[in-house]
Amino acid sequence: MAGAYKRVLLKLSGEILAGAERFGLNYQPINEICREIADIAKTGVEIAMVVGGGNFIRGIQAADQGIERVQADQMGMLATVINALALQDTLERMGAPTRVQTAIEMSSIAEPFIRRRAISHLENGKIVIFAAGTGSPYFSTDTAAALRASEINADCLLKATKVNGIYDKDPVKFQDAEFLPRVSYIDALRMQLKIMDAAAFSLCMDNRMPIVVFDVSQRGNLAKLMLGGENIGSTVS
Repeated sequence: MAGAYKRVLLKLSGEILAGAERFGLNYQPINEICREIADIAKTGVEIAMVVGGGNFIRGIQAADQGIERVQADQMGMLATVINALALQDTLERMGAPTRVQTAIEMSSIAEPFIRRRAISHLENGKIVIFAAGTGSPYFSTDTAAALRASEINADCLLKATKVNGIYDKDPVKFQDAEFLPRVSYIDALRMQLKIMDAAAFSLCMDNRMPIVVFDVSQRGNLAKLMLGGENIGSTVS
């Protein structure tokens, strides 16, 4: 089956991996997501991933509790490595060869991030998971996703969430929130949309990297996006 995209960067939040527990790892959603990813990879779509660490710790929230900000962000980066290893193990048990590359060197656990090696892995049919964010404090994993998507020349950045796309305000809090199927980068920044941070939007705008925000909890949405090119969620371009 020919895919709508040749190469994508999928951004997963740590909260999605926690499921209903909202903390730690819940292997029911992990298995469901990984099964979809493994099946799609077998069609020839090149898949890279960036995973967050919010199911264990968020650097900015830890800093609010009194931990020094740089230290807090480093703790958050390590949480993303735990999640990346969990995804790798699950994907490989499903027959999908996977490589984890980290922005912080830890050679006994994963490869260091090397752009050309990552692209080579993708071209050879391996799923590549980028962990430890950008390797620097003060940058979110959304920014890391925008950076890695640009570096590997992805066709699109797919932002997996628990909502069906972008709204002009929080649909949980406001019943009159308006769904936005298409948004420009400039409007996303002007409206201060919280779906991604300003640095991530700006980086995607500078590199003309389209962003699709969609609900990953709806089974089949990943395949509809990656293989069928269906209009799922919201697009920032």
